[in-house]
Amino acid sequence: MAADDILIPATTLTSFVAAIFRAAACSPEEAGRIAHHLVSANLTGHDSHGVIRTPRYIDYVTTGLVHRDVKIDITAESPTHAVVDGHYGFGQTIGPQAVDLGIAKAKSAGMAIIALRKSGHIGRIGDWGERAADAGLVSIHFVNVENGELVAPFGGTDRRFSTNPFCICIPGAPSAAGASETAREPHLLLDFATSLVAEGKVLVASRGGKPLPEGALITESGTLSTNPETLYGPLTDTSPRDPKNGTGAIRAFGDHKGSALAFMCDILGGILTGGGPSGPVPGGKRGQISNGMLSIYLDPTHFGAQNFVAQAKDFADYVKSSRPATNTPEVLAPGEPEHRTRQSRLQNGIPLQPDTWTSLLTVAQSLNVPIPN
Repeated sequence: MAADDILIPATTLTSFVAAIFRAAACSPEEAGRIAHHLVSANLTGHDSHGVIRTPRYIDYVTTGLVHRDVKIDITAESPTHAVVDGHYGFGQTIGPQAVDLGIAKAKSAGMAIIALRKSGHIGRIGDWGERAADAGLVSIHFVNVENGELVAPFGGTDRRFSTNPFCICIPGAPSAAGASETAREPHLLLDFATSLVAEGKVLVASRGGKPLPEGALITESGTLSTNPETLYGPLTDTSPRDPKNGTGAIRAFGDHKGSALAFMCDILGGILTGGGPSGPVPGGKRGQISNGMLSIYLDPTHFGAQNFVAQAKDFADYVKSSRPATNTPEVLAPGEPEHRTRQSRLQNGIPLQPDTWTSLLTVAQSLNVPIPN
């Protein structure tokens, strides 16, 4: 947390963001969902997918790039799969519908595959993995961003992929009945962008937040960079952060390995779902991006694994028992840092950079939403 960050209680921030979306003519239910999931991302420490996105979402909906209160359309279906069109609805409305469909099918048949296309920004993918894990299911998610080229392939400088997240979530032990959110048992959660950093982290850095790691960006001439202007073009405090104004790109993580995984996310999350790859997409509106997500849901009770959750936890404990390397306090399991951050921020408040808070206040004032005390 930076010295000038502003601490906002999670409940206050959720209510404030929900009020902003209600003022933008979203239904109270949808406004609450959007606020819940944006704040959830902040709670886990993924500020790039948190409330910093609010002004951009409001711009999307007021310009018709994202639609309010959309119900998914199932275009093909069997007992073990479905192809789902989100019709550019808010991802926080489309995501739960698609995931719950996968959960229901997997509970019945033991496994299911849901091919989702044309969802508005679907947010932190870990939310959807955790939703399935809460139902006792393993899930795997390949995600792309149609019409959202931001990332250069390994060995190149031109944008060809988006940040194309990949997620696997393994259910943890069930929480005790009535347990508070801070006492919830963590799931084993792998959730990362295939780019070296998510675009939202460039957005956070451009607003005065955590600086980018060395070599996160690459200029059109092939020089490595940490300057957000590489992606967004020249910036002022009030200028919009639009990647279309920049000439550089984000780099893939892990050199050829991350680049290859991003490639496969585009094929599976974009083309196989019936959406499209990161770009370019003929006929799309300028600025209209959508997420595609191919999700696999597995019910461990159908696979003959005895005490699957307990065995997975035992294995995690065994891995964590490895002696820490020099200057490393402990070995952590996937998802553990996010779980600890959530516990801390629920108790102590969510830190927001001043620019992020100012951008929220500006959009709230434009919609005549009262500012919280």
